Amino acid sequence: MELIDTIIQSLQDKKGLDIAVVDLSKIGDTICQAFVIATGGSPAQVQTLAQNVGEEVRAKLGQSPVAVDGMRNAQWVAIDYGEVMVHVMLPDAREYYDIENLWEDADLTLLSNDY
Repeated sequence: MELIDTIIQSLQDKKGLDIAVVDLSKIGDTICQAFVIATGGSPAQVQTLAQNVGEEVRAKLGQSPVAVDGMRNAQWVAIDYGEVMVHVMLPDAREYYDIENLWEDADLTLLSNDY
């Protein structure tokens, strides 16, 4: 999916870590088709990652998010593109909430940090 590819590239461009894609498309009654999750090392990096996703998706695909939440404290920023939700989190929040493992039936793809 072009949206997911663009999101991943924009996160990698700003050195987002431990990027994961959770494919929810085969599971009924989910809020979206996929989650893309990344870790930022500081609140400033979390904001930068989230801003870059918005800028790149808008520039390449002409799409704007339905909603963005969490930019103020930048512990966990959620970006809603309807069919895809992007979560950019600090390490502690990501470990605590462990959202990539909420659906054991979902296909989980973990990307390398080598870029």
